[in-house]
Amino acid sequence: MCAGNELKIFTGNSNTRLAKEIADHLGVPLGDSVVNRFSDGEIQVKINESVRGTHVYVIQSTCHPVNDNLMELLIMLDAFKRASAWRVTAVIPYYGYARQDRKIRARDPISAKLVADLITAAGAHRVLTMDLHAGQIQGYFNFPVDQLQGVPILAEYFQKKNIEDLVVVSPDMGGVARARELANRLNCPLAIIDKRRPEPNVAEIMNIIGDVEGKRVIMTDDLIDTGGTISLGAKALMKKGAKEIYACCTHPVLSGPAIKRLKEAPIKEIIVTNTIPLRDDCKMDKIKVLSVAPLFAEAIKRINMNKSVSELFD
Repeated sequence: MCAGNELKIFTGNSNTRLAKEIADHLGVPLGDSVVNRFSDGEIQVKINESVRGTHVYVIQSTCHPVNDNLMELLIMLDAFKRASAWRVTAVIPYYGYARQDRKIRARDPISAKLVADLITAAGAHRVLTMDLHAGQIQGYFNFPVDQLQGVPILAEYFQKKNIEDLVVVSPDMGGVARARELANRLNCPLAIIDKRRPEPNVAEIMNIIGDVEGKRVIMTDDLIDTGGTISLGAKALMKKGAKEIYACCTHPVLSGPAIKRLKEAPIKEIIVTNTIPLRDDCKMDKIKVLSVAPLFAEAIKRINMNKSVSELFD
């Protein structure tokens, strides 16, 4: 057998259920590893099986607690590199710090680039991720980065619902390309919310571009964090005469006042994926979770067999 043809799946603590689902779809067991804490909080990684000459895939979302999960990923990558793995691919369903991708003000850091440098230095040979907040993050790495798309999974769900008089709405100008992709797949019109952010996690609705009166609306974004954009957008759409509102995103960050805002928002259903595990305090009847495990499993299989990943979306 050629070096690297044997794949092994390992996981940190951030999203063990998704890692198990991916391994099950691939028909392989999860690798034997343990990530613990020393009494002072330092991270301890134990790899309890040989990985010499294998292609290792480390599944770890850098979601809350972001810094702990990021350090787990970095230390695991280092451990596999030093254990003579042939290749190590960092599978990061949700890439934290992605919103700090450029300098907006003087003396701002570019934290997304710093994280990319850390992942590279730790020993990754490749990154597999989904719906980066800023596409240019792929260029922060000097090795291949495969970015999977959440829109086909979300579109398939809404196609099965056969909703009439549908309009897809982008909650801001930055999400227009994603919203247009969903609208094309659902064969429906597109509308845009003109929004500004006077400061981080604060949104103000300026205008709605497009016809939503009497329509059933799907608001789509790459992530929902504090819920301000989605809840304000839903209220603005209702004032413009929308009949019914759905919301969907790939990454359910759901921090701070998000759940309170979403409960109070005039939204019938919120569709998310399991790139980030839904915490118990975030679960409610109107939130439905779709699994990305089959897509990640197929991508891993293609990478391991040196086949095209982009063909998954053709």
